[in-house]
Amino acid sequence: AGPVPPRLAALAAGVHRTGVTGLVRTPEGADCSDAEALVHTRRPAPRMLVFGAVEFADALTQAGRFLGYHVTLCDARPVFATAERFPHAHRVVTDWPHRFLAATATDERTVVCVLTHDPRFDIPLLRDALRRPLGYVGAMGSRRTHARRLELLRAEGVGPDALARLNAPIGLDLGATTPQETAVSIVAEILARTRGRSGAPLGGTTGPIHPRAGEVAHPAQR
Repeated sequence: AGPVPPRLAALAAGVHRTGVTGLVRTPEGADCSDAEALVHTRRPAPRMLVFGAVEFADALTQAGRFLGYHVTLCDARPVFATAERFPHAHRVVTDWPHRFLAATATDERTVVCVLTHDPRFDIPLLRDALRRPLGYVGAMGSRRTHARRLELLRAEGVGPDALARLNAPIGLDLGATTPQETAVSIVAEILARTRGRSGAPLGGTTGPIHPRAGEVAHPAQR
């Protein structure tokens, strides 16, 4: 049968990461023509944990589900954390964020998005999240809020290496203003971080646009 074309291998690896079974086919003009493969995996979908039942959370849970994540929305306030308000989440949980995380299994593909920017919720949650080998940890808030957050986390014993893994203010600089635009900026940053890419415009980069199979390294593994 011969070697697997690099572009096809990269596409297959991307499908495998999502934990689904599907047919992949190289696009027209790729490094091989009319190549396809059936990718079958029993790996569960990666998890997106969204903390904070705020206005931005609905768009983010929708974007996360679109990307293939199993999405959980968690908030300690039962009046806000409802399935009716967040229909795109696979699961809506009413619990204190840090308590829910403590009872939740995570791995290197899990992404955590903290949208509450309230120290009562953020600090114990981020303290624990940054000690886990997660794929991504991001937190919403202004630069002033983040500066104060870093002070509180240091007081909780979180070291500089762990703090360096915190993406805050969350998202890429896309000029986002609406919840939908903000969700795009957040998932764009998640993709860049979990794929080990810069997030820079492709027109200003060199090298292959699409990583080859086996070249995608999770930040926690590098």
